[in-house]
Amino acid sequence: MGRTSDARRRLIDAAHDLIWEYSYGAVTIDAICERAAVKKGSFYYFFDSKSDLALVAINDWWAGRQVIFENIFRPEVPPLDRLRTYLDLVAQHQCKAYESNGQVLGCPLFTLGSEISTQDEQIRARIHEILRIGTGYFQRAIADAQALGEVDGRDAALKARNLVSYYEGLLTRARIENDIEPIRNLSSEALEVIGVRAVAGVS
Repeated sequence: MGRTSDARRRLIDAAHDLIWEYSYGAVTIDAICERAAVKKGSFYYFFDSKSDLALVAINDWWAGRQVIFENIFRPEVPPLDRLRTYLDLVAQHQCKAYESNGQVLGCPLFTLGSEISTQDEQIRARIHEILRIGTGYFQRAIADAQALGEVDGRDAALKARNLVSYYEGLLTRARIENDIEPIRNLSSEALEVIGVRAVAGVS
């Protein structure tokens, strides 16, 4: 099995990658173990079920993503730069995945959440909470941009939700159509949703 910590790590990474590349329903425990090069008996040493592993994989993904959020969305960074940098990073990750897999993978949270939100309440609730926290970073950046006159002063919370809905919807549609092109200009087009072009002259 190898070192205990290494086997667990490989299972988490395999679950994340396989569910993102395919779907929760299509991925079996056997497939996860095969990708991780871990014996099936060892799987149950670490996790009670595929659902248990999926939840751990979500939390692991979010721990890494939150570090990125905290770095990009520092208060001293100009608010529109925070938004552009993050959205550009999302686009870069999608393009990299497309080059590696030959398909657009979309957002791992939406891929999993839209599939099993009516079947697994624990996973649904966790994804909902992560989306709430993530949207908060956008809301604070938008509010700061409004204070600078770069975005009009209407409801920052609504604008943040609309921004997230736009770019997540675009990623989901790109996954369905397997077309990476709409994602390449993600930041400039997504920022139009909150009125940056009209106020700040973003092209």
